[in-house]
Amino acid sequence: MKLPIFIADAFTARAFHGNPAAVCLLENKLDEDVHQKIAREMNLSETAFVRKLQPTDDFTQSSCFGLRWFTPASEVPLCGHATLASAAVLFYKIKNVNSTLTFVTLSGELKARRAEDSIVLDLPLYPTFPQDFHEIEALIKAAIGDTMVQDIQYSPDTRKLLVRLSDSYNRSFLETLKVNTETLLQVENTGKVKGLILTLKGEPDGQTYDFYSRYFAPWVGVAEDPVTGSAHTVLSSYWSQQLGKKNMHAFQCSRRGGDLDISLRADGRVDVRGSAAIVLEGTLTA
Repeated sequence: MKLPIFIADAFTARAFHGNPAAVCLLENKLDEDVHQKIAREMNLSETAFVRKLQPTDDFTQSSCFGLRWFTPASEVPLCGHATLASAAVLFYKIKNVNSTLTFVTLSGELKARRAEDSIVLDLPLYPTFPQDFHEIEALIKAAIGDTMVQDIQYSPDTRKLLVRLSDSYNRSFLETLKVNTETLLQVENTGKVKGLILTLKGEPDGQTYDFYSRYFAPWVGVAEDPVTGSAHTVLSSYWSQQLGKKNMHAFQCSRRGGDLDISLRADGRVDVRGSAAIVLEGTLTA
């Protein structure tokens, strides 16, 4: 078996920044277990599989494809950065002729459209609800110790826990915060939480970034994800309400870092815009 495979750094214009995702282009269906084996072999936070929906489809001419995402440990229902990487491969390397691509996924149809030197993803927008601190106190203490917390929200649609740190902290604090992910699987093993978002309000002048974040998902085999589109389907909803803004500029404060431009839409979805740098292309042989 030989498969075209690429690695693209998403939500950045520079190689070795942003979030790397592997992208496999599938002419035919794979055996189910092979997806996971390839994702484990690539050992990135996500490996995306773009497949033709009909035998007559063409990666250059067609505009609709199937898309699945796998971490090294499991399949996930939504991944923004690997969707951006998939679109970048089709637009920039395969030279797909369409201005907009549609991906059929476990989260419904997602669209990716060209926008000058970037790509805009049409993603769902997920509301958050207040979470009682005492119910998840052990999880928060295990992750960030005595770090001061200003707000706690939960997204039942995505099973992501959003923890807003005190406004007294700055970006540097979030970037250097030591987060203990090793014990989280023991502290939270009910299945309620599949991802932990730490977030912080941006600078008072509002001219740089509206908010910052980091994202941790040891429950799906990813200790810390560098830049996370799916987390921003939750963060966008929360910070839009907190800031009273529909258009926001966000930065994920991982070691690699990544920029996201966010626009909430009237139809209840969110446009997330970012760049991508393709750093590897080759053939997977198995």
